[in-house]
Amino acid sequence: MTYQPVRFYQTGTFTVGNRLLPDEQRSVQANMRRTNSLNSGHRACQGCGEALGARYAIDAAMEATHRQLVAANATGCLEVFSTPYPETSWQIPWIHSLFGNAAAVATGIAAAMRVKGRHDVRVVAQGGDGGTTDIGFGCLSGMFERNDDVLYICYDNGGYMNTGVQRSSATPPGARTNTTMPVGDSTGARFGQGKDVPAIAMAHEIPYVATATVSELRDLEAKVRRAMEFRGARYIQILVPCPLGWGHPSADTIRMARLAGETGLFPVFEAEHGTVTHVSKIKHKLPVEEYLRRQQRFAHLFKTPQRTDIIERIQQLADRNIRRYRLLDNVERRA
Repeated sequence: MTYQPVRFYQTGTFTVGNRLLPDEQRSVQANMRRTNSLNSGHRACQGCGEALGARYAIDAAMEATHRQLVAANATGCLEVFSTPYPETSWQIPWIHSLFGNAAAVATGIAAAMRVKGRHDVRVVAQGGDGGTTDIGFGCLSGMFERNDDVLYICYDNGGYMNTGVQRSSATPPGARTNTTMPVGDSTGARFGQGKDVPAIAMAHEIPYVATATVSELRDLEAKVRRAMEFRGARYIQILVPCPLGWGHPSADTIRMARLAGETGLFPVFEAEHGTVTHVSKIKHKLPVEEYLRRQQRFAHLFKTPQRTDIIERIQQLADRNIRRYRLLDNVERRA
């Protein structure tokens, strides 16, 4: 780990656990001089995982770059709820791009700064899974292939939530969306579709790739800081549960993110130059049913007759992740 775990924590910003640590080991949010990059007053839904993830990620990036940061933001939930014209919640240099070209816009900003000799200014691109894995995938792949000096952050909530909960290539199999309704023989989103973008990024052998969730915010901060130590293309995918699109209570956002990790459905790891360097081990392995039952997007799997065949296939996906990334001790790694 690149940070020190804290035992006394963590119900507020200025907690006893953080105050017991030296300044350099405290979380970014515990610092009264933090940027508040995404300030209060935005219009995110109650319990929005994306708002939480963006606040922690960009504040950590601002600290790591000594506040010399420019962000390019794809169209999507994050852009819509944070910048309803003529208002904005962003306290940093921030550019709104089209839905599919945030990576290209960020690349252009980085090139301009390089020409101007401003090597101290760093660039972050950010978007949801729709603008990343689907519409913006070509620009993202080009950024990886050229090894452009940009950190791309994908806030993964598993669908096009801003436009009414449609399927994206990050929607998990079996999930109901407004374009994958469980009607007739259909059981929601199909198996065998979608993109594993962290694995694709690793295949490009870019300097740094990581996954994170909003259930482990210290880990998220540490990975953003680590990403800023590299030059070249970097990619972080953050699981950000969406109460509206997933159909869970707004108070359960952190719980849902934690369950995704503890079931193995969302492996949390770091990789450098195409090689996995660290994984977050599962502390208490849980069956995927514990995760699925809490979400309305999977409710059709538990109606009579219960679709145990589909639940078992989802369990197999989780078990494959556990083997592939060695998420449990004494588990042999397999492809």
